[in-house]
Amino acid sequence: MSFSLPALPFPADSLMPILSVESFSYHHGKHHGSVVTGTNDIVVKDAKLHGKSLEDVIRFAAADPGQSKLLFNASQHWNHSLFWLSLSPPGSTKPSEAVKRLINQSFGDMAGFKKAFVEACLARIGSGWVWLVQDGDKLSIESTINYDLPLVRGKQALATCDVWEHTYYIDYRNDRKTFASTFVDELLNWNTIEKRLESPSESLDLG
Repeated sequence: MSFSLPALPFPADSLMPILSVESFSYHHGKHHGSVVTGTNDIVVKDAKLHGKSLEDVIRFAAADPGQSKLLFNASQHWNHSLFWLSLSPPGSTKPSEAVKRLINQSFGDMAGFKKAFVEACLARIGSGWVWLVQDGDKLSIESTINYDLPLVRGKQALATCDVWEHTYYIDYRNDRKTFASTFVDELLNWNTIEKRLESPSESLDLG
């Protein structure tokens, strides 16, 4: 079994001018593509990993300090795959009433959620990810460094924002604040959040 680069769930030009086709060419085609290749290069040589899901490969690598290269590649494959699912063309999705109630219970209101999410993006020093996570009967925001992810701690991630600089540098240079604010205001895919709340699964259906 080998893993493959998932297609973007939207046309590459449908998020312009917020994110450009050039940005997706590098980020999806090159950065994400390279970690899929890196994962497969290691998995194919280790019979213990043959036939395992990506999530099981990540857990295997996370439990063994000697598997840091595999953990980097496999985690980045999973993280990027959820990131693409966390994006949507501007105005194409909106939170359902059920999701709105969860947002209000967890953050006070939508403005409180946006403020907390953007602040988490700005507080992450260096590279990493900011996650919307199911936390019992509420939602929470978590920030992880580099390629770390909630999955290795048994948590259900609903959406994520990639705050590695390569995500936004082509379109925003080093202006992470504008990128993060725009992500929450215009790009966040509320359909993905609702789907993952309704049918909790760590899997992203990756082959």
